[in-house]
Amino acid sequence: MFIEKTITTDGQQWYYRKAGKGTAVVLIHGLAEDSQTWAFQQEFLQQHFTVIVPDLPGSGHSPADSYEWSMEMFAAGLNAILIEEHIEKAIVIGHSMGGYVALTFADKYPEKMLGLGLFHSTAYADSEERIIIRRRAIQFIQDYGAAKYLEQATPNLFAEETRNNNPDLVQQITDRYADFSGQSLISYHAALMRRSDRTAVLQRIEQPVLFVIGEFDNSVPPAQVLPQTILPAFSSVEILSHSGHMGMFEETARSNKLLYDFCDACQKVLI
Repeated sequence: MFIEKTITTDGQQWYYRKAGKGTAVVLIHGLAEDSQTWAFQQEFLQQHFTVIVPDLPGSGHSPADSYEWSMEMFAAGLNAILIEEHIEKAIVIGHSMGGYVALTFADKYPEKMLGLGLFHSTAYADSEERIIIRRRAIQFIQDYGAAKYLEQATPNLFAEETRNNNPDLVQQITDRYADFSGQSLISYHAALMRRSDRTAVLQRIEQPVLFVIGEFDNSVPPAQVLPQTILPAFSSVEILSHSGHMGMFEETARSNKLLYDFCDACQKVLI
């Protein structure tokens, strides 16, 4: 069971779920997702930790009170949630765009970090090529709408093995977010294009860092992430050999276990 809560900070309402007890673990979803992306992981981890899973503004139950978004604004919202919950330190794990938020949180509030998890994510800023792709995505959404964009984009987030062997899963996730706000998607892409390179965060962070890499991830490919794994003083690297960009669904049991192992190691350092 979990408790549903909302807070308002800087004029923006945030919805989040909280469950379990013990060391705090924050799970941050990615682009065109909401907190339900982490449902399997929350259910597993809440048996061992206090798990907090927010909806970023413009996703799920968190309304878009404005569209002037940035990774810094999202990180400040997460900090407000921790203050509301009287949590001094947390393990912060983000999927894709959520990883960029987690890195920004680590940059702005390093004293609150117990561990950092990058789940199919990267510390690099967008390359020029990636910016061009995002601009095309924005134009496509403006021309044809969010549903059509997600219908085309979502299947490509999964490994070919998943698309072939579990097409119902791919369709389920595609359908789940079919009514996602087009303006939210556009504003997320704009915020992602503006985000800063955070490799310096990995170089100076004192807490353990977890890298979860999908072997067949076309959005954040292994060749991009692997060089970053040597930057932190303490790194754990997990390669999901049957996953693309959606390992929490494609390899749920393994994802649950590796997240538990990482969080348990982080809390033992605290003890």
